[in-house]
This record gives sequence, structure tokens and C-alpha cells, in this order.
Amino acid sequence: MPFTRINSKMVEAPIIPGRRMFSQRGAMLAYRGSVSFTPSITGGQGGATAMIGRRLANEATPLMTVEGDGSVMFGHGGHHIHTVDLTGETLYVEADRLLAFDGSLRQGTMFMGSQGGVMGVLRGQVTGQGLFTTTLQGKGSVAVMAHGGVVELPITPQRPVHVDPQAYVAHRGEVRNKLTTAIGWREMVGRGSGEGFQLELSGQGTVYVQASEEKL
Repeated sequence: MPFTRINSKMVEAPIIPGRRMFSQRGAMLAYRGSVSFTPSITGGQGGATAMIGRRLANEATPLMTVEGDGSVMFGHGGHHIHTVDLTGETLYVEADRLLAFDGSLRQGTMFMGSQGGVMGVLRGQVTGQGLFTTTLQGKGSVAVMAHGGVVELPITPQRPVHVDPQAYVAHRGEVRNKLTTAIGWREMVGRGSGEGFQLELSGQGTVYVQASEEKL
């Protein structure tokens, strides 16, 4: 179910009988028709196993199930909203950046250390976003939140992309990530650029970058 953009901070989604949608609790702004909202325990097609994995990973952002016949307008905290349409691939996104997504998508978690070894683990420590990330896989639409809007940057084998860890929102495709450092004598004496750590993404895919380094 694709989202319709109302403005930069609000989207609307159709709610069709027999099909579910999931959103962050408190993200509903208004709705039309006969729509119900209930707390979600499992949150998506990952089932109980995925739920346990998310809780162990501290990725258990409270979700609600949205069902019925009508449409719902979503937004949260005045954050800018960006929508991603998946056609079978996997989206890797921080749980607290998820606004809403199709119930047809399979949700799970992935240990970021598996994408870059020790540097993948360091990424979680530096960004403060944890060592795990949420995955959404299949065909459907996702709405994510960001500060100041989002830009999509292509990643190719010939041209990796370096992102400030706090500006990273999500990525998809066959992408590897690792944390790189650019610390020299200037950083050691407090005269550096302040960009001592970058997240390097290589392979083939897309990375979504927010226009601000602030965390949600």
C-alpha cells in the first residue's frame, strides 16, 4: 500500500480490508473510515522469533497494528518523512526511524557486526544506535523519519559512499558497511574538523542520508 505525501511531515496510507499495516505507537494523526488500532506484539511477518530478537537487540520500538477500511494520516514529532518502495529487496533501518510500513513486509533484526566485523560493532558504539538494525524484506512501502529531509545516494562497486554515522538513516541492496577513522594529530590536539569517524558503505545499492546530524 503506497503512501501519499501530504506535506514533508505527514503521509497518508489507504487501509484495505484484509490487509494490515504497522506504525509506531502514537504516529496516527487522523483517519477516515472504519479503522482500528491495536498494540502489536510481534510487529510484522517475522513472528515471535523476530520479536524476541528485536527485544534482545533493544530494537523493540513499540508498534501498533492498523486494520479496517479507510485511510490514515501518519506523522511523528514534526520529523520529515521519506517513503521507500521495496520490490523484493531488504531495507536496513534503525528501529526508531520507522514511522509505518506494510504488513506484507517481513521484519527482523541483523547484527551489524556481520557487515564489517569488528568495525561493524564499533559502528554501534559510536552512533549510539546499538549493535543491531531492523530489516524489512519483501514487496511493500515503508515510511521513515529524519531530521531536515532525506537524500538518496547511489552506492556502486567503483564508488563507495562515506556518511557521518549520525546522518545515516537506512540503506538497501548488496551493501557492506564499516566504520573508518580519519583521526590525525589535529584531532588529538582538538583542532580537527570534528569528522573523525565515517560510515563507509560499499557494494551495490542505495543509502538514505538525513540533512542533519541530530538523532531522533
